[in-house]
Amino acid sequence: MTGRPAPLALARVVEAVRLVMTKERRRIPLSMTFIGPRAMRGLNRRWKGVDRPTDVLAFTLRNPGGGPVGDVYLCPAVVRSNAARFGVPVRTELLRVVIHATLHALGHDHPDGPGRTRSAMWRKQERYLACVA
Repeated sequence: MTGRPAPLALARVVEAVRLVMTKERRRIPLSMTFIGPRAMRGLNRRWKGVDRPTDVLAFTLRNPGGGPVGDVYLCPAVVRSNAARFGVPVRTELLRVVIHATLHALGHDHPDGPGRTRSAMWRKQERYLACVA
C-alpha cells in the first residue's frame, strides 16, 4: 500500500454519516470517495470553476428509481493542511468535513464568505461534530 495511513477509521466515517442522517430524520444512499489533490483540483475546476484542490465536494444527484443520492469527494491532503492551519487534529477536521458533506448531500447550504461559519448549517455541523469527536 502506498500513501499515508488513513487518519480516521472507516467505522468513524460511517458513524458520523449515520448520526447526521438520524438527526436530520432523512436517509439517502451516499457514496464517499477519498481522492488526491490532483484529482480534486480537476473536479473543483470542472464543477466549481476554481483551479485548486479543495477539501470536499458534495453533489446531490437524482436517482432514476426516485429520491436523491449523495456523491461526495474528500481530499485528505487538503483536510490535513486545513487542520494544521486551524490548529485542530486531522481526525477532528476530517469528521467535520464528512458531516459538512453529508449535510450538503441532504440539501443544506450556507453562504460563501464570512457568513459561512455563522450560518444555520455550520452551527448544526458543529453540534453534530461535538457528538462524534
